[in-house]
Amino acid sequence: MSRLRQLSRFGQSVWIDYISRRLLAGGLQRLVAEDGLSGVTSNPAIFEKAIAHDEEYRSGLTEAARRGERNAESTYERLAFEDIRMAADQMEPVYRATGGRDGFVSLEVAPRHAYATEPTIAEAQRLWRAIARPNLMIKVPATRAGMPAIEALIADGINVNVTLLFSVEVYDQVARAYQSGLARRLAAGGDIARIGSVASFFVSRIDTAVDQLLEKRAASAGDALREASLGLRGRAAIANAKLAYARYQTLFAGTAWERLAERGAGVQRLLWASTSTKNPAYADTLYVDELIGPDTVNTLPPETLDAFRDHGRLDATLERDARGAHDAMRAIAAAGISFEAVTAQLLEDGVRLFAEAYGRLLDAVGRAREAA
Repeated sequence: MSRLRQLSRFGQSVWIDYISRRLLAGGLQRLVAEDGLSGVTSNPAIFEKAIAHDEEYRSGLTEAARRGERNAESTYERLAFEDIRMAADQMEPVYRATGGRDGFVSLEVAPRHAYATEPTIAEAQRLWRAIARPNLMIKVPATRAGMPAIEALIADGINVNVTLLFSVEVYDQVARAYQSGLARRLAAGGDIARIGSVASFFVSRIDTAVDQLLEKRAASAGDALREASLGLRGRAAIANAKLAYARYQTLFAGTAWERLAERGAGVQRLLWASTSTKNPAYADTLYVDELIGPDTVNTLPPETLDAFRDHGRLDATLERDARGAHDAMRAIAAAGISFEAVTAQLLEDGVRLFAEAYGRLLDAVGRAREAA
């Protein structure tokens, strides 16, 4: 049995962080059948690579050129919406078989709305209506403006994938926004039994940022401090994720949550994102091997999916060594690194990078349409 499929024994779902016409032409269904794949995530960078560079989109771009379509965003949306609908239809049996727990396909709100609540809500509602699939998830960034949007969308019955999460404290706000949205919907007489949501906690980017700061500190420190600082590299992301999971266990327990659960509400699972290893010195399955635990999702790019299938380590690691996670975070703080500042910068950078990718996407679509 595939190692990826065996992750379900530990309560973890595997999604793929990729979409393209090539994948949809049989590859996605094969991954579902052989590896137990149970979801799809996308973002502007993924669509830029797919639409602008894959031959499978040439006919759609040619049609846009023939019709005189001049708006690159309209062309992108027409092609992307087709992909999302096809993916959602292919994942619908998983959605049905799991009672709406898995089988989701995620589509992101345009990054230009990241710092504006009402435009985010309006855009998410538009995307929800346009795709018209019950197993669609709308991705909303975990900015300050995103919090009331998350609550409003959940109250409206729209599935939400909260993206660009780096901080346990921000995750706490996200989980509370989700629960408040469920309570609002229930108070208005709505059904909360089929609303899905995940909180996408980014992993490898944290190590990249913290490692750079540790190396900078080590460069100007004495031998003992240098060794201590360098010894902390590669520990921040996993420790942070384990602390987030501990917070999840607290947030989805107690009387208030139990009232919602009795009415059919499902937990907002933590989803490990940005799980490809950026540092070649680290194992290429590091951020899968060390974060295996119940009620979680790991969304993997194709290369990490292949690596774990080949040589990933199956073990219940997520709840192991909680004290070590606390110790690692304390040691990083003692090294003079403000983790709060790191995660705030990562959120800002994440929004900017997605906005830049979206801009490149629209430019590439425009060029490809003209070439076609």
